[in-house]
Amino acid sequence: MTTKSQTKTYLNYINGSWQAASSEETLVSINPANREVSGYVQRSTREDLNEAVQAAKEAQKTWGKRSGAERGNLLYKAADILEKNLDEVAETMTREMGKTLLEAKGETSRGVAILRYYAGEGMRKMGDVIPASDGSSLQFSKRVPLGVVGAITPWNFPVAIPIWKVAPALVYGNTVVLKPATDAGVTAAKVIECFAQAGFPIGVVNLVTGSGSVIGQGLAEHKDVAAVTFTGSNKVGKQIGQTAAARGAKYQLEMGGKNPIIIANDADLDEAVAAVLSGGLRSTGQKCTCSSRVIVQNGVYKEFKERLLAAIKKIKVGNGLDDDTWMGPCASEEQYNTVKYYIQKGIEEGAELLIGGDSPQSEELKQGFYMNPTVFDKVTGSMTIAQEEIFGPVLALMKVETLEEAIKVANDVEFGLSASIFTKDIGKMLTFIDEIDAGLVRVNFETAGVELQAPFGGMKASSSQSREQGEAAKEFFTTTKTVFIKG
Repeated sequence: MTTKSQTKTYLNYINGSWQAASSEETLVSINPANREVSGYVQRSTREDLNEAVQAAKEAQKTWGKRSGAERGNLLYKAADILEKNLDEVAETMTREMGKTLLEAKGETSRGVAILRYYAGEGMRKMGDVIPASDGSSLQFSKRVPLGVVGAITPWNFPVAIPIWKVAPALVYGNTVVLKPATDAGVTAAKVIECFAQAGFPIGVVNLVTGSGSVIGQGLAEHKDVAAVTFTGSNKVGKQIGQTAAARGAKYQLEMGGKNPIIIANDADLDEAVAAVLSGGLRSTGQKCTCSSRVIVQNGVYKEFKERLLAAIKKIKVGNGLDDDTWMGPCASEEQYNTVKYYIQKGIEEGAELLIGGDSPQSEELKQGFYMNPTVFDKVTGSMTIAQEEIFGPVLALMKVETLEEAIKVANDVEFGLSASIFTKDIGKMLTFIDEIDAGLVRVNFETAGVELQAPFGGMKASSSQSREQGEAAKEFFTTTKTVFIKG
């Protein structure tokens, strides 16, 4: 694999070969830590996309007939190759989107684990025997692949999210066209290199980079793409879903979150502060499951706030490649400006800025898209920063009197992705579990993250109600065929 990822031009991977886009144009990926060039990817056209879809369609005819064990063995090989190149892939990720190297290595390791998990799925059951009313007959169901799957992925988890879409799609017999975010296109190419080296048949795995309006929308519109799996913003996700639905294609949307973490009066405050820091500020708050609303009962509000601010003051903001960096930059200038907009909105609407709200002033960081960890106090439910996803290192503190009020405030947004509570009371835990509107519910743990073997997805505007990861992936990436054999 190439070691000079910061200067290389990366090609599309179509029908088993690396190809330049027909437009002969490229898109630049910028290191948000210092604005240096991380690499170049292709500005692909519909012509390039059509070629990739056609290759995937042709390859699926034979790929879908292979045994699950055969398909799984290739995923095992891809996992081994990714593991061998873990340091390089992780460093590429850090250079491209700013995540600390420690986090990038953790995410890449997770990608390895996901590949091995779904490799094992190739040996698990794909149907059930169902009693027939005719005792001499056999009736059973079998899960069968959909065909060509289009995967549209974001920049914030440029290894884990593509893999948790591509791996199950492949092991269940589909072929794939991956369209990654441009800001993570170099990292995506590194991941696809692992699949290419693993020996997947030509056309089974394809990579096409380019703009969302051309390639992403093109996947949603393409008559030969049987299903589209998307992670990204609500605005784009709704458009993808509507387009796919209009032609009868299957679609899966994982979108935004405005995730609450409730701190009850009986909470362990040391653990709660650590969870808010990790869940709200790791990855610079650029997670759909990040803790953006911190809802605290009045009895511990003052002490919790003091401990939180003291901990935040110790955070080292800097280049993700530096060993002592705790939080890196925003992933792009666009995201940096978005975070600045929401901070200004919070001030204008009357929230009290306790800390942050500005960029580090050191000379070495001035070229990057850095934002200091930011905390607002006196935030009410009607404020923009309490309702809209910021995707940055901004925490909104909200004071409540009772658990009932806390849950009401937590549910009073359009999203329902993840939620957490810190309490020692089993009754409060059970009430929270039953009444919170979220697809991922945590007790005495941060809102961010999910176990790879467990279903993941949200309620309300956070998703299309389908689930990713674990065995739940089988529900989306296959369809059921019911068979009746007369004896």
